[in-house]
Amino acid sequence: MIRIAIVEDETAYAEQLEEFLHRYEKEKKEAFEITRFSDGDGIVHNYRAKYDIILMDIQMKFMDGMSAAGEIRKADTEVIIIFITNMRQYAILGYAVDALDYVVKPISYFAFSERLNKALERIRRRVRQNILLNIKGGMLRLLVEDICYVESQGHTLIYHTINGDYEISGTMKEAEENLEVYHFCRGNKGYLINLAHVDGMQDGCAIVRGEKLLLSRARKSVFMEALTNFWSEVK
Repeated sequence: MIRIAIVEDETAYAEQLEEFLHRYEKEKKEAFEITRFSDGDGIVHNYRAKYDIILMDIQMKFMDGMSAAGEIRKADTEVIIIFITNMRQYAILGYAVDALDYVVKPISYFAFSERLNKALERIRRRVRQNILLNIKGGMLRLLVEDICYVESQGHTLIYHTINGDYEISGTMKEAEENLEVYHFCRGNKGYLINLAHVDGMQDGCAIVRGEKLLLSRARKSVFMEALTNFWSEVK
């Protein structure tokens, strides 16, 4: 269940946002718990860090959205804030309160759903995911976020993690299938790289925790596009 707060003083826009959320629920098979506030002071008063996403109007009568977001950030650094605004220049100020994005009024469902996709993707990345590996003599449970990259050597896969290396029997295709939803991308035929551990690029290599992993010419452009998209979504 994703908990969403709508902070909007115009009833028509608040109802439209709620309608869009219900439409998204049906289309994407999501489940939302929606709470509405008619002004910034309503959500700030006795605020508790219980929301996953806040849809915040910027221009409101009693407490504007930027001031409300500033107060919320003092108590909650994790909640995702998306501003709703009539004017783009106001939204740029959102970076000061670590807003994820903004939607300009009048609101289209397409623009709204794109921002919501981005917000939910960030939430999912926060959830600690595990995979099970068959190792000699038993099973090994690894946190996906701890895997830096997977290396293929023949029919052996080496999982390079922040806690050490682990070898199992398997193919790179199998590793890709297990990790494709977790922002891993092939650098070449021998490396499957966790984009979250890429610190930069240098001399045609991905820098992963200080180690240079060479990108093949055939995969370089795809890898760079995936990395750019990942970095644009992460703050």
